[in-house]
Amino acid sequence: MEQKGIDKRCSFCGQSSLVVGTLLRGKDAYICGNCLLVGKEALSRSQPDPAPQPPDFFTDLPSPRKIYELLCDYVIGQEEAKKVLSVAVYNHYKRLKYQSSLEEDGIELQKSNVLLLGPTGSGKTLLAQTLAKILQVPFTIADATSLTEAGYVGEDVENILLGLILNAGGDIKKAQQGIVYIDEIDKIGRKSENPS
Repeated sequence: MEQKGIDKRCSFCGQSSLVVGTLLRGKDAYICGNCLLVGKEALSRSQPDPAPQPPDFFTDLPSPRKIYELLCDYVIGQEEAKKVLSVAVYNHYKRLKYQSSLEEDGIELQKSNVLLLGPTGSGKTLLAQTLAKILQVPFTIADATSLTEAGYVGEDVENILLGLILNAGGDIKKAQQGIVYIDEIDKIGRKSENPS
């Protein structure tokens, strides 16, 4: 209970309400405007800087040459694959960038997918992961042998897309720009060749 006529003081600096003016009252303490400002500054300095915003994806889309050079920083060898992927990825995202304006003009660019073939350990997965890192897009890997058409057994397409959305931090728009890497697709062909 507040007693009338008693000089109230800031609980932080000890200044009287007669000197600093209005005091904000908390449960068991008072704070003056000056201490409030000092506290606000201290809190803002102790807060980490906000995460840098990723560049506008379509505005900052690197050229095929730049994509190739960045791939060379991470992947040794596979020169032909890096060149083909650089151009294919650039064209794919360019198609997405201009899709609405092209549709208005009656122009249709066909979508292209990329199939990476090679022995185990040749760098197929590394190339795809590195592309996602360079382009700052979400990436998910799905095992083709666990996929089913109806989704009764194993994993279905919705689960793959859910993985992509989770890797995009729940941002659907960002997930739409992501890369889905379907691994072990050759084993599906081998399964279908088995007559038993």
